[in-house]
Formats: sequence, structure tokens, C-alpha cells
Amino acid sequence: MQNPEQTGDKEAGKTTMKTVEKESMENSEKHVTDSDPTINYRGWKVMPFIIGNETFEKLGAIGTLANLLVYLTTVFNLKNITATNVINIFSGSTNFATFIGAFLSDTYFGRYKTIGFCTFTSFLGLLVIQLTAVFKHLHPPKCGKESKTCIGPTAGQMAFLVSGFGLLLVGAAGVRPCNLAFGADQFNPNTDSGKKGINSFFNWYFFTFTFAQMVSLTLIVYVQSNVSWAIGLGIPAALMLISFAVYFMGAKLYVKVKPSGSPITSIVQVLVVSFKKRSLKLPPQHQHPMLSLFNYVPDKSLNSKLPYTFQFRVLDKAAIVTRHDKIKADGSATDPWNLCSIQQVEEAKCVVRVLPIWVSAIVYHIVIVQMHTLLVFQALQSDRRLGHSNFRIPAASYYVFLMLSMTLWLPIYDRIVVPFLRRLTGKEGGITVLQRMGIGIFLSAICMLVAGVVEERRRSFALTKPIGMQPRKGAISSISGLWLVPQLTLAGLAESFIAVGQVEFYYKQFPENMRSIAGSLLFCGMAGSSYLSTLLISIVHNTTGKSATGNWLPEDLNKGKLDFFYYLIAALEIMNMVYFLMLSKWYKYKETYSTNLELAQVHKQSETSTAGV
Repeated sequence: MQNPEQTGDKEAGKTTMKTVEKESMENSEKHVTDSDPTINYRGWKVMPFIIGNETFEKLGAIGTLANLLVYLTTVFNLKNITATNVINIFSGSTNFATFIGAFLSDTYFGRYKTIGFCTFTSFLGLLVIQLTAVFKHLHPPKCGKESKTCIGPTAGQMAFLVSGFGLLLVGAAGVRPCNLAFGADQFNPNTDSGKKGINSFFNWYFFTFTFAQMVSLTLIVYVQSNVSWAIGLGIPAALMLISFAVYFMGAKLYVKVKPSGSPITSIVQVLVVSFKKRSLKLPPQHQHPMLSLFNYVPDKSLNSKLPYTFQFRVLDKAAIVTRHDKIKADGSATDPWNLCSIQQVEEAKCVVRVLPIWVSAIVYHIVIVQMHTLLVFQALQSDRRLGHSNFRIPAASYYVFLMLSMTLWLPIYDRIVVPFLRRLTGKEGGITVLQRMGIGIFLSAICMLVAGVVEERRRSFALTKPIGMQPRKGAISSISGLWLVPQLTLAGLAESFIAVGQVEFYYKQFPENMRSIAGSLLFCGMAGSSYLSTLLISIVHNTTGKSATGNWLPEDLNKGKLDFFYYLIAALEIMNMVYFLMLSKWYKYKETYSTNLELAQVHKQSETSTAGV
């Protein structure tokens, strides 16, 4: 027996069926054939401004953040734990703030205005932090060699410093999720050259990112630590101002996508309405949804017309038309909180479909977190001398090898590997985005296995052939710190695959009006990885600390089992790889009605369904 609400408007549906179908076809054709000629895509011609802005912005931001922990402990006289907590809270808040910045960009301001405003805000933040180093009354007095205690910052000094952090947070919240999407906006996604341009842009974006990190971790950090904090912090502020100027030099050439209202609201509406109509029965699968479900796409919609997919069919209930639902003259629903279009449902499916992949990326990034933290402790208890000289590589600078690995590999991959794979597979990216991410997860597991082997050897040499003692840390191993390079190289290769793959994946799989939000997912995932890593370390530390075999993660690594911890992470990554492979097989890439042939097939199916009613 049929549901009366589903059949109440059956007769009206018969008479309007072809009209709805015709409007759908016209909307789709308009999107494919009429939208592109009205937009002047300049592609690589505007990249000097966008990549230039990105490079100087990263040099400015990273040039300050890379050595901020040392600044807080040596200039502001904060205790190590306090300074570490400040940095962790700031980093986590900054990464999560990208979601808010992306939402405001996509909903109200647009990417062009958001990047311009937030770049200038970042400059103000860097300037405030630099002023704390320039003027003596803005930071506490320097600790004397004979002083038993150090005077900490006053409330006013700390408030002034935190205001700089706040401005940097606002700047990063807008710049980080928008700059990638804004760069990709400059290429025509409906042409082969445009698609290739987008793929190459993602690779070159990360090339400039790693280049900026390498310069910041070496030259700028050296000036800050050995020349002057005032000059060393002034350089990033000046670079950020240059970034602001370079960005607006191309103002008249950019493609500027206008915001189209809150994209998240549409997703929430689908979830709410599908729950409201959970008791209704869906039409049979052989009946095309264009005929049986509410089908409406606004004439000026930014999003591509999406074909129907059979995943998450429970959400289709949001598009069931009942006798209580009313339609406006333009074809839209009177109350979108009671009736959603099948286009809205498919857009919501795109978002829901991506989230499980995002979870696997969070687990992957735990490996990179260890390269920032535990590896530094390994370096401190290794022989960091270069040859027979007295020069020692700073423990935190070993991370440069990860950046160097990415910097060298990305151009090779983009210019040599991708064209070669493209000829073999016929795919524009050489391999699929998910295949690229899967390679990164596999390399991350190998990286942790290598890290475990190296740590076991480092500890063995520290116990049998020490060359000195590290204050409060224990014996220094005679093994060279350069043995840490292989795991950093593998981590850099993994990042070049999965980090670039993530950005491309989120950008292409999200609806067009949510691309800034898609860009924020990478940073939200990094924040989640940091917190997850902290939780994992706390559990292992507390659990093994009570065991008979001893703590895996003590203050002195020579008394612990850090290699066991690395093997634990490797096991997690292997399980994560299995999980990811299962997701990859299940995942359905977003498609669009890109040809008249597809539309004709829908038209033919619609006529067949109409004849059978």
C-alpha cells in the first residue's frame, strides 16, 4: 500500500514531469556552456602574484613561529612547560580557526577580500611581536648569569604579546584555507589545460611552502638567535608587508568568485529534513530521482549539477515531496527546512563521503608530529657534529631534511613522474588522488619502522659508547645525528604524496561553494593529529611508567623504549592503511553532468519512466 503523502501529488507530478526535466537540462547546459566564456581565466599569468604572495606570507609567518618557543623562554623568561603550552594552544587554535575563516569567506566576504584583509592582519600581528623585542619596556629584563631567579613578564607585557598572537590567529584563519582555493580559481576547471594547471598549482604551492620553511628554519632563525631578535623578528614583518603589496598588484587580473551564502546551512538542512521524513518510504531504485524527488537548481548556482548517487540513500528522504510541501513560482521550496532538492542532497553526500577519508589523514599526520617533537630529543642525545669540526647542527634544524625531501621531490614528481604516469594510465594526474594519498600512508608506516630501528641503535651506542652527557637528559650517543635523515626523508616523501593529495582531494570533491572550507580541513586535521598525538603519548607514558619493564618515554631516552613507541605508531599506520584501502574501494568520486550525452540519457530514462506511470 502506497504512502498517501507520497501519492498525494501524483497526478500533478505527471503533468509537470517534463517541465522539471526540461528545466534541469537547461540549467545543466547553461552551467557547462555559458559560464566559462564570461570569465577570463588567466591561469599561470597571475601565478607570480599569487605564489609570490604565498611565498612572502609563509616566510613571514614561519620566520616568526619557527623560533617562537626560544623567544618566549629566553626573552620573556617563561618556563619551558608554560612556553610549550602557549605554543600548543596557539597552534591548535590557529589550525581550528581556519574552519571559521573558511566559513566566513564562502558565506559573506569571498576569498579575494578575505586573503587581502587577513594578510594585512598578519602583518600587524608580526609587527606587534617585533615591537616586544625592540622596546625594553615591552619585555622583562634579561636574566643575568649570576641571577638565581628571572623576572617574568608583567600582565601588560603579556597582554601586548598575546594581542600579537590574536592578530596572527585572525590572519591565519583567513589566509590558510583560502589561498589554495583562490589560486585554483584562476584556472578553467572545464578545460584540459585548466585541469592540468590546477594539479600543477597544488604541487608548486607546496614547493613554495617547503622552500619558505627551509629559509625560515635556517637563515631567519640564525639572525634571531645570533644577531638580534629585533632584526630577526623585523624581517618576517617586512616580508609580510611585501606579501600584502604583491597580492594587490594583480588585483585587476584575478578571477574573484563571489560568496553564495552559507553553504553549511544547506548541508544542515538536508540532515534535519531527512530526519524529519525518516518514516517516509523512498521510491524504487529503478525510478529516476528527477521524476520522483524534488529537483531544483537555482539559475545562478555556483555549484555544478550533480548526477544522482545511490550511496547514503537515507538522505534522499529530504527531497520527498509531500502534500504539505509548497513550491514557489520560481520552482524553489517555500520552506527549505521541510523540503530540500535532490541537488542539495547530492552536495551533502559529497561532504559526508569525504569525512571518513579525513579521519584517516588525522591518523597519518601523527607521524609528522613526531618529527617536530620526539625527534628533537633524539637529536639532542646524538652526535650532532659535522665531521671533525666543533659546529653542531641545532636539534630543531634537522626538520629541514624533511622540507628538503619535499622540495626536491615535488618538481620531479610534477614534471617527470606525472607526465610518465599520464601516458600509462590516461589519467590527468597520472594516478588518482586516493592512490596518491595511499602511497603517503604506506610511506609513513615505513618511516616509523626505520625510526624505530635507528632509535634502537642510537640508544645502544649511548649505553656502550657515549661521547658526553646532555644536562638533565643523559648520555650522548656516539652515533651521528645524520642517521635521523632517512626517517625525515621518508616523512618528507610521505608528505609530498598525502599533503598535496589531501588538498587536491578536498578541493575537487567538495561543492564549489565550499572550497575554502575544504581548504580548512587540512589544518583541522593537523590540529586533530596534534591533540591525538598528545593523548597517545600521555597514555603510553602513564601506562608503561607503572609496568615492570619501565617507562617507554622517560626524560632520559637512553633509559626508555622510544623505539617501541615508534613501532606502535607504525602498527597504527598499517591499520590505518587497511582502513584507507577499504574506504578507497568504497569511495565514489564526485561527478557532474558535463556532456549533453549524459543529459540525453537522463531524458530517455525520464520518458521511459513517464510512460510506465
